[in-house]
Formats: sequence, C-alpha cells, structure tokens
Amino acid sequence: MNMHGIIEPVELGLPARPSAARQALAWIRRNRVLLLVVVVPSLLVASYLYLVASDQYESEAHFLVHGADATPQPGVGVSQVISMATGVSAGQNEAMSVADYLTSHDAVERLRREDGLVEKFRHAGIDPLSRLSSDNPTPERLLAYYRKQVKVEYNTETGITVLTVHGFTPGDAYELARKLLQMGEERVNQLNVRSYQDAVSVGQVQLASAERDMTANQVAMTRFRQGHADIDPQASGQAQIGLVTNLTGQLAAVRAQLNAMRGLINSDSPQVRALQSRVRSLSAELAGQTGRLTGSGRTIAGDMGGYEGLKMRQEFLAKRYDAAASALQQARERAMRQQLYVVRVVNANLPVKSLFPQRFRILATVFVSLLLIYSIGWLIAAGVREHAA
Repeated sequence: MNMHGIIEPVELGLPARPSAARQALAWIRRNRVLLLVVVVPSLLVASYLYLVASDQYESEAHFLVHGADATPQPGVGVSQVISMATGVSAGQNEAMSVADYLTSHDAVERLRREDGLVEKFRHAGIDPLSRLSSDNPTPERLLAYYRKQVKVEYNTETGITVLTVHGFTPGDAYELARKLLQMGEERVNQLNVRSYQDAVSVGQVQLASAERDMTANQVAMTRFRQGHADIDPQASGQAQIGLVTNLTGQLAAVRAQLNAMRGLINSDSPQVRALQSRVRSLSAELAGQTGRLTGSGRTIAGDMGGYEGLKMRQEFLAKRYDAAASALQQARERAMRQQLYVVRVVNANLPVKSLFPQRFRILATVFVSLLLIYSIGWLIAAGVREHAA
C-alpha cells in the first residue's frame, strides 16, 4: 500500500516476457538455415518473376506436309516394312527436313537479314535476363537463343508439325510465326523443283540424244539423195526392177515366137529376120538395164543398199525417239504426283494475353525443390548428430 492508500500488485518473481522483436530474432537464429536455403531464394525468385521478368506471348501454328498421291495403299509393301523398321517413312523425311530447316543457321540468318530478328529480342522493355545479350551476337549465340524462343515439333503419329513462337510483344510473335510458315512453304517448293529436275533430267538427256541422232540421219539421207540425184532411190529401184522384168517377159515372148516361126518358114524370110533383130534389140536393152541394176560400179542396187540402211536407221531412231518421249512424259507425270504441299491446319494466331513466364509454376517448382534440398540436408545432419551422440 502506498501513501495514497492504493494497493499495488505484488510481483511474484515470474521471469519477464521477451518482446516480439526478440522472439523474431530467436526464431530467425533457430531457422537461419531454412531461411537461407528456402525462403530467401524463393523471395528473390518471386521478386524477379513478379516485378522484373518481361511478359512473353505465344503464337502457334500447325501445318502438314504431304504429296499429291499420299493415299494409303492396302496391304504391306516393301516401303511400309522399311517404314516400320526405321520408324520414318518417305513422307516423314520431307516434313522432318522442313522442321529441321526452320531451326537451322540458314533460317536464322535469313530472319536476321530480312526481318530484324535481333531487334525483336532486344526491345527496351525486355528485362536483362530475358533479352538477347548482345546487339551483334555471333551466329552460334543467336541460334542458341532463337531455339529457346522457337520450337518446331513433328508428330510422327499424325504427321502434323507444330510451330510455337515466343515473343515479347504480340505482334513480334505473330509476325515471326507467319514468316516461318512462309519459309517452310518456300522450302517445300525448293524441294519440289529439285525433285522434279532430278526425275526428268535423265529423260530429257535421252530425248535430246535421240533427237540429235534423228537429225544427223536425216541430213545423211538428204546428202545421199543429192549425191545420187535421186529423191527416192528405193522407188527408182522398184521401177528399174519392173522395167527389167517387163523386158525379160518381152524377150521371152519374142524368142518363143521366133522358135515357132522357124519350124514353119525359111530362116531367111523377112519375118524371121525381123524377129531375130527384135530379139537382139531386146537382149541388148535387157543387158543394159540389168547392168544398170546389178552391174559393177555405181548401180541402182548399190544405191538402194545404202539408202535402205539409212532408212532402217531412221525407223529405229524414230522408235527410239518415241520411247524417249514416252519415258520423259511418264517421268514428268510421276514427278508431278510426287510433288509436296504444305497444308496449314492451324494458322498463326495473334496472342492477346501473355502466357509466359509461368510465374506461379516456376515459383512453386523452385520452392518445393529448395524445400526438398533443405529436408534432405536436415535429415543428414540429424543422422550425423545422433550418430555422434
């Protein structure tokens, strides 16, 4: 009791309750490892993701590469057996080659030259950890960064290629996806041109060779006609044979008549002498025409032999030319049936909302991973202390 008559509480000797600050400091000291391993890194990651990291937008497109005659055939053929053994069919090769091209040095170099690829990844608003590090990167560094932003995946089951592009603005992602689709179509067209040229080149060479040989033989036939002054030695030979045959028939008839007349009248009669003269005339004419046909030196038979050789060669070359022309036409039709086409299953979209980075997912993954590391370390430390005790 004090002087004013007020009773004051009497302290019973209980210890003073520590302040909240001291309690917090004590908790921090007890859990400093948890804070350093789990809490502080998680807070740093959260600060970067929610305060610093730039939004990224995704544009996606789907396309299909197939041929004009890409119709499944019934049964199991050799190509299907090879496909089952290797896991890759002929049509898949082209689609995979297009996918490979879109993530290659060639594609990156073209985008860098024509579409300002470096500038798209170095906007002023992009955070330092997400942006391309240099305004003049090496081709290797740019390709590595490009492959983080652009994904091209081929589905072996559906045959559809999925193109995914990340950009720091909706327009950048959309324009880059459209450009890559265009480049893929151009690449397919280049493959078509090369395949067509390879398919028809042999046929074109064979046709050109047959045409040259036909022209050369035609020139030889023209020179032969001019040299022998005969436009058609074969027809001339047939006419000469007809003339010799006619003379032979006439001579035989006159001789028969002469033989018959000798048995009836005197051999000195004018009629017999006239027939004898006729026989001599026909014999001389027949000998001359026969000599012209088959005698020595330049004869119609010799001319016909040379001309018939050229004529037979001309017919052979004509058949060869027709066969080469038919083979070339078949090669062209086959090449046209094997032409490839790009079908846009899903066109590139203009994104509206940023989907990346996936902040909560990344933060949760980091937090759980750090917590697991801390738990494993705590268990190891506890086991060591228990063993030491």
